[in-house]
Amino acid sequence: MPEQPRVVLLRPLVTSPLIEVGEFTYYDDPDDPTAFETRNVLYHYGPERLVIGKYCALGTGVRFIMNGANHRTDGPSTYPFPIMGGSWAACFDLLTDLPNRGDTVVGNDVWLGHGVTVMPGIHIGHGAIVATGSVVTADVPAYAIAGGNPARLIRHRYEEEDIARLLAIAWWDWPTEHITAHVRTIMSGTVEELAAAAPE
Repeated sequence: MPEQPRVVLLRPLVTSPLIEVGEFTYYDDPDDPTAFETRNVLYHYGPERLVIGKYCALGTGVRFIMNGANHRTDGPSTYPFPIMGGSWAACFDLLTDLPNRGDTVVGNDVWLGHGVTVMPGIHIGHGAIVATGSVVTADVPAYAIAGGNPARLIRHRYEEEDIARLLAIAWWDWPTEHITAHVRTIMSGTVEELAAAAPE
């Protein structure tokens, strides 16, 4: 980003076919924001995907723990002997049937605060906010504010009817020129004003 060396748009930087990032989603990190894919998406051996929507704001240190971090818990030891190779590799089948929680999905227009950790298979709804330092272990509804360890619902940003309207309006799918013309309404307007600004 011009004059903001700690901020990068993620979409052009992602190389893994298992990661999808929408337009204008950014990551902020003073150390090396360009290393997001390797430093912030952890234990990503597949086949599950990480999907992050458009217009998301990811604070410094946001981490996505993927299914590859799983260990067996049904026996006396949780140690993953087969990954060490050698004669232990013969037991690799003990790691291939671990529970897989599926894709991790972050909706559009989501704000993840500084140091948020998202566990495998979590879905975070459109317009949600997750507070700094939170550990997200359960799905977060659209337009909700969640926080804590484990993250819990703090409140909804809008009433249920307005959330339904906002999801139907889906401003993040508007043409970029239309968004540009209505940035003030998108950032600070009412649901009614946003609905009135929607393209026909």
